[in-house]
Amino acid sequence: MIGGTISGMTGLEFHHIGVACRNLDREYASFAAMGYAPEGEVFEDPVQGIRGWFLTGAGPRIELVAPLGEGSGVLTNVLARGGKMYHMAYTTPDMERSLAEAAKVRGKLVVEPVAATAFAGRRIAFLFLSNMMLLELIER
Repeated sequence: MIGGTISGMTGLEFHHIGVACRNLDREYASFAAMGYAPEGEVFEDPVQGIRGWFLTGAGPRIELVAPLGEGSGVLTNVLARGGKMYHMAYTTPDMERSLAEAAKVRGKLVVEPVAATAFAGRRIAFLFLSNMMLLELIER
């Protein structure tokens, strides 16, 4: 609906754009050329099978995400299709409420809430919106 309003998820705040890659260092070199710098250290999340690295710069925060091992984790299909930007992430003050609100607007939960290394054990969940955009929710 252009110019109108639609009820949906409330209280969300933008956090980052997830960028899939095979090698964090090689991908970082391209972002460094655009003025991005590491926000912290590289982290590993064995539950998701990924290594990640947050970058900040003149644009939105970026999370570079690479498979933890060959053929491991959730990125195998994304990378096989040549994907790069594959999710947008928002923090939520109430994970259960946000998931219920997403369901009302045809959001489909694809990864149940799980503790995440990158967020000191706070839960994350992934869902596809009706436009097939992958959304990550991060417990605030």
